[in-house]
Amino acid sequence: MAARAIWKGSISFGLVNIPIQVFSATQKEEYTSFNQLDDKGHRIKYKKWCPVEEREVPYSELKKGYEVSKDNYVVLEKEDLEKIKLKTNNTIEVKEFIESEEFDPIFIEKNYFVGPDIGKKKTAAISSKAYSLFVKILNETNKVAIGKVVLREKEHVIALRAYQRGLVMHQLKYLDEIRPMDEIGDLGNLQQVESKELSLGKTLVENLTTEKFDLGQYSDSYAKELEKLIQAKSEGQKVTIKEQEEEPKETTDILETLKASLKVKEKQSSTVAKANGKIGVAAVSK
Repeated sequence: MAARAIWKGSISFGLVNIPIQVFSATQKEEYTSFNQLDDKGHRIKYKKWCPVEEREVPYSELKKGYEVSKDNYVVLEKEDLEKIKLKTNNTIEVKEFIESEEFDPIFIEKNYFVGPDIGKKKTAAISSKAYSLFVKILNETNKVAIGKVVLREKEHVIALRAYQRGLVMHQLKYLDEIRPMDEIGDLGNLQQVESKELSLGKTLVENLTTEKFDLGQYSDSYAKELEKLIQAKSEGQKVTIKEQEEEPKETTDILETLKASLKVKEKQSSTVAKANGKIGVAAVSK
């Protein structure tokens, strides 16, 4: 099933205007949301309730309010908000380009895919070529485009990055939304690292390093078990609980733990190598 665009507009790149479509880059797991039920299995509904007058408030009476002090609110009417409503021209305006190494993932709030919009026949070829050019430029220069766009009446800072054959757009948080690292306790009391520990640690990291990252080898174990549980209960089957894995032991000696970790890794590598050797011999004998 083809993805459905959630926004259409263009990327303003110098004097170049590239028609694009924006799509959600993520999808929810089927078995990760629940409905609230009463003890008879009836679905619960939530009401807008006024605790002072003890009555349900209809939608027509609801207003937006901002709390300026305890139980003291500034009421904002629809007309007030209309006055400051941001004008949008459905354009992602590129402000600057940065090196990809400077782009910190901590600022990412949401991810979107960006594809070309070649709806108009007269300019379809030009639109497609402009999109391809922009992707190729970002790929070959290893740059990330930073810009601004208005989505759902809010102004967002975004980053555009070449991804596979197209573009990905990251909606970013503003700097004041990121908590300062200085607020994290105990960072001022970090212990000095010894050269042997650093050397062994680096070796362990190198041994655990893969040539190419494959996210496909990871999956949500909880979601899979939840799916099995729901399926079993819906069919009236008995549910068996898997034994929990042992909790990892607390590290008391870093140096000895690193040495032990390297031995385990070497043993695993040896086992895999032997297994691959047997597979190779079996293939040749066939």
